[in-house]
Amino acid sequence: MSFRVFRDVLPSGLTCVTVEAPHLHSVMCAVYVRVGSRHETARTNGVSHLLEHLFFRGSKRYPDSVRMNAAVEAVGGNLNGVTMRDSSYFYTPCHPDGLEVALRILGDMLTQPRLVHLATEKKIILEEMLDEVDEKGRDIDVDNLSKMKAWGSHPLSFKIAGTPKTVKGLTLADVRRHFARHYVGGNLVLGVAGPVQHAKVLAQARRSFAKLRRGPRVEEAPPPAPAAATFHFTRLEESQVEFRFTFPAVSDHHADAMPLALLRRVLDDGLSSRLPHNIVEKRGLAYSIAASIETFHDTGAFEIDGACAPEHAGPVTREVLRTLSTLRHGHITGEELRRAQRRLRIQLDFTRDAPGDLCGWFAGTELFRSAETFDEKIAQAEAVTVDDLVRVARHYLDAARLITVAVGPRAAKAPMAEALEQAARLLGR
Repeated sequence: MSFRVFRDVLPSGLTCVTVEAPHLHSVMCAVYVRVGSRHETARTNGVSHLLEHLFFRGSKRYPDSVRMNAAVEAVGGNLNGVTMRDSSYFYTPCHPDGLEVALRILGDMLTQPRLVHLATEKKIILEEMLDEVDEKGRDIDVDNLSKMKAWGSHPLSFKIAGTPKTVKGLTLADVRRHFARHYVGGNLVLGVAGPVQHAKVLAQARRSFAKLRRGPRVEEAPPPAPAAATFHFTRLEESQVEFRFTFPAVSDHHADAMPLALLRRVLDDGLSSRLPHNIVEKRGLAYSIAASIETFHDTGAFEIDGACAPEHAGPVTREVLRTLSTLRHGHITGEELRRAQRRLRIQLDFTRDAPGDLCGWFAGTELFRSAETFDEKIAQAEAVTVDDLVRVARHYLDAARLITVAVGPRAAKAPMAEALEQAARLLGR
C-alpha cells in the first residue's frame, strides 16, 4: 500500500479525510460541500454557483481576491472552485511546506467570506451563460437539454448556473441564506492528500476551520421515475449536429454500477473499443464519439455523446443503436471483459500518483458514503462476468428509456427521427 487513509470528525461536524502518500511531491487540499443546483428552488436556481464566485472575492483575513490569490500562489497553489448538480468543491494544490497557508485560505474563504461585488459577479455569470444559448436565447447545451428531458421539473434538471431570469433576481439575502444553510460542519468534507502527516493535517484543520458553524448534512428530494423515450431537436444552423443519447441508470453504489462501468469500457475505452472503432475508425461517420456514466448518490445516467456532419446524423444514430444491440444480444467476449477489468486496475494504479484523484476518491465520496478501498473496487470488478454485462445491457440499454437530444442544422432532424423510430428493432427488443 503506497498510502494510508484517515477519517476524523471534528466537534463542528466537519469530516477530515487525510491521505498520507509519502511517495508524492505535491499536496492537494480540497473542501467538498453537499450543495449544488439540486439544492435550489425554481426561483433561486443558480445561487450555489453565484456563491462559489463570491467566495473568491475575499474573506475576513484576505479581504480581496488579489491578496487571497497571491498568498496561495506563493506556496505553489492555484485556488479554484467547481459547482455541480449535487455538490461543490474548492481546491488548491500546494507545496508540502505550504499546507498551513493553503488550509488557512480555504478555511477563511468558506467560513468568513465577505460576499461582496454581487452585481459584478452576476454580470460575469450572465456572460458565461452565452456559451449555452443561441442568439435567440434558446438553450443549445446538450447536457442541460438531456437533464431537462430526463428529470423534468425535479431539481436535478436545473441548470447549474441558473437562467438569466433567476440569476438577475438573486439577492444578497438569498445568497446569505444559502450560505448559512449549507456551509455548516455536517455538510462539508475536508480532504488533504500528499506527503503529509495525519496529526499535522488534523491540527491545522482545527485552526483553519475554527469558525465553521455546526449544522446537519442536507437531504435531497428523491429523483423521479425514469422518463419515457423522447427525441428533442433544437435547430441551429451550424456545420455539425451535436447529440446525446441518454439511458437512465443507477447510483454509483448500486449493485449494477460496476457491471455498467465495465460495459461502458467495452463501448468506449480507447480507439480500439467498439464505439470509436465502429463509427470513427471504420466508417468515418464522426470525428469523435464517447460513452460515459454520470452518477449521483441515488440515480445515474448512461450517456453517449458525439458530433457529426448533418448528412451523417441518421447513419451515426443507426450505428450507435446497432452497436448497443450487439451488447444486448450477448456478443461480448471474455477478452473484452478482461481488458476492461485490466484497464480499471491500471487506472487505479495511476490514481496513486495523483493527489487530486486520491482526494476526490476518498474525501469527495465521503459527502455521500464511505469510499471503497482500491482493493475492494478491484474485487468488485473481478467478480463481474460476461453474463452480468449482458444482463445490464438488456435491462438499461432499452429503447423504451432512450432520451435523445440533438442541436444542429434542420437537415439532420428527419434522418435522426427516422433512425430513432427503428430503435426498438435496432436494439433487438
